[in-house]
Amino acid sequence: MLRIAVAAAATALIATTALAQQPIALRDMGSFHVGGRHIEITGQPIKEIVFTPGGVPAKVDPNGTYQVEQMYSQYFLVQNRKGKLPLLMWHGGGLSGVTYETKPDGKPGWMNYFLRQGWDVYVSDAMERGRSGWTNQFKGEPVFLPLGDPWERFRIGPAGSWSPDKAKRKTYPGTQFPIEAYEQFMKQGVPRWVTTDKQIVAAYIALVDKVCPCVVMVHSQSGTFGYQVLEARPDKVKALVAVEPTRGGDRSKVASIKSTPIAMIYGDFAKDHPRWSKIRQGGVDYAGVLKAAGGSIDVIDLPDAGLRGNSHMVMMDRNSDEVAALIQKWLAGKGFVD
Repeated sequence: MLRIAVAAAATALIATTALAQQPIALRDMGSFHVGGRHIEITGQPIKEIVFTPGGVPAKVDPNGTYQVEQMYSQYFLVQNRKGKLPLLMWHGGGLSGVTYETKPDGKPGWMNYFLRQGWDVYVSDAMERGRSGWTNQFKGEPVFLPLGDPWERFRIGPAGSWSPDKAKRKTYPGTQFPIEAYEQFMKQGVPRWVTTDKQIVAAYIALVDKVCPCVVMVHSQSGTFGYQVLEARPDKVKALVAVEPTRGGDRSKVASIKSTPIAMIYGDFAKDHPRWSKIRQGGVDYAGVLKAAGGSIDVIDLPDAGLRGNSHMVMMDRNSDEVAALIQKWLAGKGFVD
């Protein structure tokens, strides 16, 4: 039995490697902004600003109409389409669409993987992040993460395992996160706010209205956005893949989404983590409510599926292609792949 399992794993690895080496043929690619609104700012003093050292000052009047709360999305449309619907990829807190692009270790990420599988892919920077831009009118202060914060919070290492000295850092046994690329990962970090969920959801709804029906993939913070958008547009979001979502949906609205298949995926070390065990249990409890209402939701713990060592940043782990293959198989099983 062991020989068969090893042979199967080797075959899967060879197939994954061969897939990653295939060129990506596109019929189109591009980008756009959606959503947003205008606001008026008044009563501010006019200033003189020198934009370039040694340059001529410019008089700037900050009063007037501003465009705010829009969202940026880029798209890649494959030549040989096999995914029946567009696949939308939404990132987590303090991050941007880079989450799904090239991994910190330089290897292809999930955007490339699913393009090679024949999906039209849309990758967004949520409202307030990255190329979507932000405004000084948000309530509250932006949140920035120190270098060591995600090491333990994203389950790369246990409590007390972080050290500024690379040689002294500790990890969970068998971690799949490429720890040699941790600093490269942290270069992706962008400021986030904790007061802008309503505006973020509004922008995602605008995106869904533009390009869907679709399959939506969410991660971490965007898990709650995925559920809210699904609840608002159950006719547009045909499937939801929730990778380590920080929250489930609204339990009072499960009847409206019970016909939509959902996969809820958790990595390793979550069941024993003081914070993530509670997050995961909340997801499991929500899944129970949805199932009781006749809904279709699968809770997938990766270790139970034979994939061990995954951090919170599953799509950046060394075995990310194997996890992506599991997602692809799930989507195919739900009838979303030709």
